[in-house]
Amino acid sequence: MKTPEIPAPQTVPDTGVPKSLLEDLALKILYVRGELLLSTLSEEMKLSLAIIDDLFQRLRRDQFCEVKGMAGGIHRITTTSMGKARALELLSLNQYVGPAPVSLKEYVRQVRAQSVRQVDVGPPDIRQAFAHLVLNEVTLDQLGTAVVSGSSIFLYGPTGTGKTSIAETLPKIYKDNVLIPYAIEVDSQIIAVYDNVVHEKTVYQPDSHKFDARWIHCRRPRVISGGELTIEMLDLQYNPLTKFYTAPMQVKANNGVLIIDDFGRQRVQPADLLNRWIVPLDRQIDFITLAGGKKFEVPFDLFVVFATNLDPASLADDAFMRRIHNKIKIDNVSREQFQEIFARVCRTEEVNYDPPVVEHLMDVITEGLKEPLRPCYPRDIVLQICWGAQYEGKRPELSKRTIEAACRNYFISTEA
Repeated sequence: MKTPEIPAPQTVPDTGVPKSLLEDLALKILYVRGELLLSTLSEEMKLSLAIIDDLFQRLRRDQFCEVKGMAGGIHRITTTSMGKARALELLSLNQYVGPAPVSLKEYVRQVRAQSVRQVDVGPPDIRQAFAHLVLNEVTLDQLGTAVVSGSSIFLYGPTGTGKTSIAETLPKIYKDNVLIPYAIEVDSQIIAVYDNVVHEKTVYQPDSHKFDARWIHCRRPRVISGGELTIEMLDLQYNPLTKFYTAPMQVKANNGVLIIDDFGRQRVQPADLLNRWIVPLDRQIDFITLAGGKKFEVPFDLFVVFATNLDPASLADDAFMRRIHNKIKIDNVSREQFQEIFARVCRTEEVNYDPPVVEHLMDVITEGLKEPLRPCYPRDIVLQICWGAQYEGKRPELSKRTIEAACRNYFISTEA
């Protein structure tokens, strides 16, 4: 699905951000980069040459920059001594020197336009995305329904049942792209949004002369947080060295998926996290606060995935669980499913697959060790076999001997 384009602004008012902010940003970039062609400054700021020329004329009148020459009919400019002094003053206040931001109003409009709740997903999409996992039809349909809701999902069940694998697969369902801004402007403050760790650029990027290059074509975002999550990570991140803000993870995840893995084991108490998100989950809006105390509203348009092996009743009260519309238990597997998972792992690791040997393993696990058949066991056991073969300088093979050796290494012995 092709992402709608935003026409490139042709005048400063079209950008939606204060002219003074753009002038300051241009001066900082010019100081940091040195002598530049106006066309290069245009590329740096992701604004049209007409807008850059407008900014240049003002900086020139204020004697902050001067012309050093021409190249192909385009001015080559640099900062004056007054310009350098002003740039240093500006950098002491804010060291952001990236692309020009978009307005908060335009950001909100675009997030709403490409909402995760408007994605067309059907059974073929779900089955294709989860083809690498062995899941029953009921679970696949539950996941599909949850994705269509575009709201939230609670994956719970015993450890080792594949909840994290399922959660990490969910973003692959989405086949369309979204537009992510490099930064947004709020009350003359710049908040960086685009993060190359979170946001995956698509191969296709539009003609920057026709469309607003302050936006980047990306896959729908996928943000994963585990035990490192703190309540502070849900607020604007202000860097005291660079002196500008970075968007919190839920803003970076807008129009995509936010995965809270191992929920209940974070550094933040579950009740604190849940209380922080009661309103966003219910009303699809969040409130962010600048350092000076100014609050502003942003969309909370993301598919939130909570994954835990703890008892849901011990993590959240009824009021919060009501706001999580989809609750799916991911349980241990049957013997047939265990065999299928084992066969797939053997193919991947290039180990011979022997059904009777796997039957023997299942007996050892269920009868000897009194353990359930967890989906994680096949890969873990096969890897043990591969490591043992590497140590012995042999080719890995599936046999009762190697299976039992792997079990001795993998499982905790209860013998005295």
